[in-house]
Amino acid sequence: MFTVLDEQKFKTFHWRTTVTTGLGVFCDGYDLSSLGIVLPLVLASFGRPALSSVESATLAASALVGAAVGALLFGMLGQTGRKRFYGYDVLILGVAAVAQAFAPDLKWLIAIRFVLGLGVGADYVLSPMIMAEHANRANRGLALGLGFGAMWPLGSLAAGLLSLILQSADVNPDLRWRLVLAAGAIPALSVLYLRRRMPETARFLARVAGNQDQASRVIEEISGARVAPPAADRRSFREVFARHSQAIYAASLLWMIYDLVVYGSILFGPSLIAGSLNMQPVTFALLMDAIFVIPASVLLSLFVIDRFGRKPLQVWGFMAGAVVVGIFALMQGRLLAMPVLAFAVYGLFGVAQTGPALVSGGGVFGVELAPTRIRSVAQSITVAAGRIGAAISAFGFPLLFAGIGQAGAYWVIAGLAVLGAVLTQMLVPETGRLTLEAITETH
Repeated sequence: MFTVLDEQKFKTFHWRTTVTTGLGVFCDGYDLSSLGIVLPLVLASFGRPALSSVESATLAASALVGAAVGALLFGMLGQTGRKRFYGYDVLILGVAAVAQAFAPDLKWLIAIRFVLGLGVGADYVLSPMIMAEHANRANRGLALGLGFGAMWPLGSLAAGLLSLILQSADVNPDLRWRLVLAAGAIPALSVLYLRRRMPETARFLARVAGNQDQASRVIEEISGARVAPPAADRRSFREVFARHSQAIYAASLLWMIYDLVVYGSILFGPSLIAGSLNMQPVTFALLMDAIFVIPASVLLSLFVIDRFGRKPLQVWGFMAGAVVVGIFALMQGRLLAMPVLAFAVYGLFGVAQTGPALVSGGGVFGVELAPTRIRSVAQSITVAAGRIGAAISAFGFPLLFAGIGQAGAYWVIAGLAVLGAVLTQMLVPETGRLTLEAITETH
């Protein structure tokens, strides 16, 4: 099959691919986080003291709905070529990021955020898929973990840091929010050239396009060896999808549960603990990313995800997260009376959720459980499911807080985390250190 690619050492090409694909994910983290950071300034600029519940929901949903639509659209387009559309995702991100700075009112900002979401959804499909198809067998999890799981919080961290720098420089608030939102275009457009120069994946060329000669040249470019690639997969899309649909829907469900848990948990961390520490939510989020999430993402990507496997990382991450949220449900009053301890406990939750973030939230199961013939559409379905989970969480958990109280909402989050652990153990196979072809042939 693609043995010469699978057994390559992780070398310069793989690092370059990880950075090139990961910078798009950095943009996703920046763009999806930046609005929440500067929203009070945006409202003041528009002369709005507050948002109605409908406006708040619509603003939050615009990028999420756009991401779901973008994922499904580029999932279909990706079936005709990975590289053909690679770069258009960051181009959309860059143009939309700049357009936000010129939004004259809330309606325009909502519309622009929807367009921005299209680029986010496209990148969620294309980047992990291209990364996985170029990667070797032993280090595929490392590439996906660093390129997706670690780069997203780095983007979020960058948005917060820029906002604080502009604030400390006493930049006019109206100009400040526009600069923060528009700055998302810088990493997006800077990586556009690199993405357009990246070779099409040998797996797509051989198995989908049926261009064995070009596939052989790509393999030679990466490995230095001239070998004959396997023949094209001539099965119908419907036949292949039917065979692997159960695994694809399982991966989609797990991504949805992950986003339900992580977005729900955001509601009680920054709002309660940051207030107890007399800390701005932005500063709280920055410290969480810098102290807990980013180091955990890097360490787990380098030493755990390939060595110990995807399933253990996700199962134990979900279970540890459930324990931490349960502690908050039982001891909320005591923890908030000792806010530094509450900060540390919430940081442990961030570390625990890094496991599911690298696996389901990083799109690993979506790209590994589907064969090359249908991988693009399969990944688009899992991405859309995750965005739906995020939207449900953003809208539903405030209602839960109001209806059953904070402790009750915490127990719901803990229950979802346990459900994620159980379903991970039951529904998906271990995919670590196997070739993409071995995974899909045996499952």
